Amino acid sequence: MAFRVKLDEDLPEGLLEVLAGQGYDVASVRTQGWKGLEDEVLWPRVTAEARFFVTADKEFGDVRKFPPGTHSGILLLRAGRESFLVYRALLFHVMASYRLEALAGCLVVASFGDIRVRRVISSEPQAGLWV
Repeated sequence: MAFRVKLDEDLPEGLLEVLAGQGYDVASVRTQGWKGLEDEVLWPRVTAEARFFVTADKEFGDVRKFPPGTHSGILLLRAGRESFLVYRALLFHVMASYRLEALAGCLVVASFGDIRVRRVISSEPQAGLWV
């Protein structure tokens, strides 16, 4: 079964094809009619689907709010410029280093200069121990 990914509404829909072309089972916030939902409403829906979430929304980069091990994974793309070509290049940059499956449960913040991966280092995510 293909790894399940959810694309946030703040990213170009063309990234659906990029992810599908890499073998991922990908859905988007827009195509599901969830566009415009507040994060507090959207996030429980995403986690209920157990999908790895790809976004450009900086709010999802808060490790205190979204600790590793408490969700299926978050990839925050920090592209610097909002364009399909830039986001596509950054996504390929991440996928050249990691299969998204390897990032399941992690909080990942990616820019062209750095890919920071926060993983659980304790078997108890409530302990707040991550690297």
